[in-house]
Amino acid sequence: MLLLFSVLQERHVVMNFTKRDDFQEALVKNLIIVILGIVINCINGIIVLTFCKNSVFHSDSRYILYMNLVVNDMILIYVSVTMHVLIHAYPNFNVSMCCTLVVTGSTTHMNTPIILAGMAIERYIAICKPLHHAQICTVRRTYIIIALTWGVGFVPAVADVIIVLATRPIGFFSSVIFCIYLNLYNTRYHAEKVKVVQALYMSFVWLTLIYTYFMVFRTARAAKGDTASAKKAQNTILLHGAQLLLCMLSYITPLSDVVLVSFFPMHLSKITFLSYLITNIIPRLLTPLIYSVRDQKFAKHMSQYYSCKVILFKGRVKRGKLKHSSKMRVCSLKD
Repeated sequence: MLLLFSVLQERHVVMNFTKRDDFQEALVKNLIIVILGIVINCINGIIVLTFCKNSVFHSDSRYILYMNLVVNDMILIYVSVTMHVLIHAYPNFNVSMCCTLVVTGSTTHMNTPIILAGMAIERYIAICKPLHHAQICTVRRTYIIIALTWGVGFVPAVADVIIVLATRPIGFFSSVIFCIYLNLYNTRYHAEKVKVVQALYMSFVWLTLIYTYFMVFRTARAAKGDTASAKKAQNTILLHGAQLLLCMLSYITPLSDVVLVSFFPMHLSKITFLSYLITNIIPRLLTPLIYSVRDQKFAKHMSQYYSCKVILFKGRVKRGKLKHSSKMRVCSLKD
C-alpha cells in the first residue's frame, strides 16, 4: 500500500509541472474530495460513538477489531484529503510537517491489509473452532493484536525517516519542499525497501484471506447446524478480499493511466483524479456499508440510539413551541 503514495503523488507532480488545473477545475476536485472525506468520517464517527455508548460490544473481539479498522480509516481519510488539498493550494511547506503527514498516511495505509487479515482470522476461529473462540479471542489478546498491527504498520514509515536521516543533512528537515512522497523519499534504498515490504505484506495478507476463506467454505459445506452463520462468515471474508482488491488497484493504476492518457491526452488530470478516488476514497466508503449495515446487531443498536436522539430533539422542539404559545396567551390576556 505504501506504493500508493509514491505512484499517486508522482502523477500529481507530472500533472502540476505539465498542465496545471485551472482554478475552477481544482476547486471542483477539492470540493468533491473534501465532501466525500467529511461524509465518510461523519459516518465512521457515528459508528465509533455507537460502539462507545453500548457496552455489549466492548467484550466482543469482532467489534473491537472492526473499530480499529474504522479509526484507522478516519485517520487515513483525514491525512489523505489534507495532502490532496495542500498539493493544489499550498504545496511547498516545511519538510518536518510534510514528513509527519507522510508517515501517518503510510502507517494507516499499511495497517489496512493487516487489519483485514486479522478480522478474517477472527472469523475463521469463530466458525472453524467455535469451542476455542472464547479462549483464543479474548479482549486482552485483541488489544495486543491491535497494538502489534500499528507497530508493524509503523515500522516501514520509521525506516523511511531513518534512511533520510542517514542520507540527508539534518538541515533538510528545516527546509521547504513540494510535499510529495518522491520528493521526500527519493533514494534507491527507499525504492528497494518499498518492494520488499510490499511483497512480504501482500503475500501474508492474501495467503491469510485465501486460507481462511476456503477453511470457512469447507466448514460451511460440512456443517449440519448453524450453516447461516458459516455462510455469513464466508461472505464477510469475501468482502474483505473485495475491499483489499480495491485498495490494491493502486498497483495497476500507473499502467491504466498510461493506456488511458494515450487515448485521451487532454484529460490527464481527470484520469489521475479518478484513479485517486477509486483507489483511496471508495474503499473507505465501503467499510461502513460492508460491516455496519450487514451486521444486524450493530445496525439495531445504531438505529435505536439515533432514532431516540431524533425523538428527543423533536420532543424538545414541541415543548419549546408549547411554552412559547402559552406565553403568547398570557400576554394576550394581560392586554
